[in-house]
Amino acid sequence: MTRIDGLWGPLTSFENLLRAYRRARRGKRKRPGVAEFGLNLERELLSLQRALRDGTYQPGDYRLFTIYERKPRVIAAAPFCDRVVHHAVMHCIEPSLDRTFISDSYACRTGKGVHAAVDRYQAWAQTYRYVLKMDVRQYFPSIDHDLLREKLRRRIKDARVVDLLDRLIDGSPRGTSDPCYFPGDDLFTPLERRAGIPIGNLTSQFFANLYLDDLDHAIKQDLKVRPYLRYVDDMVALDHDKARLAEIRESVRERLAADRLRLHPSKAHISPVADGLNLLGYVVYPARRRLRSDNGHRFARKLRRMAEAYRAERLEWAKVVAATQSWIGHAQHADTEGLRRVIFSQAVFRRGTGQETASA
Repeated sequence: MTRIDGLWGPLTSFENLLRAYRRARRGKRKRPGVAEFGLNLERELLSLQRALRDGTYQPGDYRLFTIYERKPRVIAAAPFCDRVVHHAVMHCIEPSLDRTFISDSYACRTGKGVHAAVDRYQAWAQTYRYVLKMDVRQYFPSIDHDLLREKLRRRIKDARVVDLLDRLIDGSPRGTSDPCYFPGDDLFTPLERRAGIPIGNLTSQFFANLYLDDLDHAIKQDLKVRPYLRYVDDMVALDHDKARLAEIRESVRERLAADRLRLHPSKAHISPVADGLNLLGYVVYPARRRLRSDNGHRFARKLRRMAEAYRAERLEWAKVVAATQSWIGHAQHADTEGLRRVIFSQAVFRRGTGQETASA
């Protein structure tokens, strides 16, 4: 593998930092930290550039909060200055490294995404009889810092870029995964090794793709599994033979252990494709797909809350439209015409004497 070099100059250029600032502020211009940074933009960017180039840059503290979507997730929000650095780093390193990923890795990549992954699976499901779906237990909290650094060093030669990436990794809040022992560990190993990267960071999304890239190549090339795809830590493989899929599952389990990861004990199932697969928000069959039922229920509740907020003049119509169009964009990739008609027939938005009706 050829390691990439010559990144430091472009990464720390004023032009790259300005570009990174513009990307980091998208949709967040009115937030206090973003607005304050923008008021003294040139001074802030020059100060950041000096700190990066003289090696004094240190990431700030994260703000932690919990979101509840099916299950609680702890999200870590970095200070705005650090988010500018994340964008600057990714603009320089991601294009070269992304080209080394397998084509069937779909998360947070240009031209990929949820719908492309579901389309790919459904095409395979029309050919193969059985599917193996797996995911990693507590993936983001379990990513081992030392192993992540090793993977980055195998791909990046520029020492100053590697040092900056080390600082970003070291600045992560401590992981919340349960202590777990792997072959060769002693009693204190799980306590001595740092693990966990923050959900929500641009860099974390990329690190999550890179951390399992070796596994992806092993499955495709060593195990010779052509119908295999991954979306973050959701992995899917298909075959005509259930026994073959069971062998693949055990091989994946062993290879994950080498990266100090575990398969989720209750989410590594082999089933007929004809039964439908719960995948990325859809239940997918060879010739049709439907939206997961909890997704429709969640959006119906959200629509009611938005109607109440709109009536109380706490929400603008433009935001209602944006949220509605976003959900429709996801829902229309499944057989949901009837579901959308029911949900939107019950949604009436009134404020004062005016009235708006959300549209399916």
